[in-house]
Amino acid sequence: MRMITLAAAQMGPIQRAEEREIVVRRMLALMDEAKGKGCDLIVYPELALTTFFPRWYMTDPTEVDRWFEREMPNDAVRPLFERAASYRMAMSFGYAELTPDGHHYNTAILTDRSGKIIGKYRKIHLPGHSEFDPERTHQHLEKRYFEPGDLGFPVWRELGGIIGMAVCNDRRWPETYRVMGLQGVEMVLIGYNTPSVNAQKGAEGPEKRLFHNRLSVQAGAYQNACWVVAVAKAGNEDGFPMIGGSMIVNPDGEIVAEAKTEHDELLIHACDLDDTLFGKQTIFDFARHRRIEHYGLITSRTGAIPPP
Repeated sequence: MRMITLAAAQMGPIQRAEEREIVVRRMLALMDEAKGKGCDLIVYPELALTTFFPRWYMTDPTEVDRWFEREMPNDAVRPLFERAASYRMAMSFGYAELTPDGHHYNTAILTDRSGKIIGKYRKIHLPGHSEFDPERTHQHLEKRYFEPGDLGFPVWRELGGIIGMAVCNDRRWPETYRVMGLQGVEMVLIGYNTPSVNAQKGAEGPEKRLFHNRLSVQAGAYQNACWVVAVAKAGNEDGFPMIGGSMIVNPDGEIVAEAKTEHDELLIHACDLDDTLFGKQTIFDFARHRRIEHYGLITSRTGAIPPP
C-alpha cells in the first residue's frame, strides 16, 4: 500500500473587493482542519487567491495586472507556505501568474512537504473568448487575459507516487489525462471555477454542468487508471454563481467523496496509489494495447474536417 491522505479544499465565493490576505486566512483554516485529519496533501481550486476575474471586461492593463502574482510565494501567501511546511503537508493551488518577462498564465503549483515548489503547470485549454460579447449572459474572457500554457503536461514524483496537474477546462479534454497517463501518472490534481449557467446556452444550468463535471473527471480517472481530485471555487461571486461539486475519484472512475455545499468545505480520503496498478496492468496496459499507428490525426489536425 502507498497511501496519501488527501484533502480537497473547496472554497466558497471570493468577492471582487476581497483582499488576498482575507482569502489566505480561509485557506489556512482549511489547512488546519486537514492537519487535524492527518492529511498529507491539500489541494485548493483554480485562481484560489482572487475572484474569477475573467468574467469582467477590462481594457486597462494596470487594472488587469492587479489580479496577477508577480512572484510565488509573495508576502500575501507566505503564511500558507510556512504553515504547510510546519505541518509537513504538500500543497497545490491555482493563481494568475505574471512572469518577469510579461507573460500571463493561469497557473497551478505543487509543493513538497517542506513548502518548496517542485511543480508548475500552466493551463493549456483556455475556454471563452477575447473580446466583449453582448450576446452572452456573462463574459468568459480567459482568452483575453491568459496565454495558453507553455509547459506541457509534466508529472512529478512526490509523496511516494507520480502526480500531475491540470486546470479547469483541461479536465474536459481526454488528451490532458492521456499525456500524463503515458508518464505513469497515479494522481491528477485539478482546480476549477465553473459558472452555474452556460453563457451561450441559458437552459444548461447547474444540474447539467455538474453532470458534465462528473463525466469528464470520472472518464479521465478510469481511462488512465489514476486517482483524480477536482476542487471547485463555488458559490455566488458578485452576482455570478458557480457550481461546487468538488470530488475525489478513484482509478475505477468511482466518486469516493463529493462536496455537499457551495462554501468552504473539506473532502478527505485515504488514497492508495497501488489501486492504480490493476487498471494499468490490464485493460489500460498502454504498452500492450495502444495502436499509435492509427492515432496520427490527434497530433496532426486541430479542427474536425468531415470526409468529402
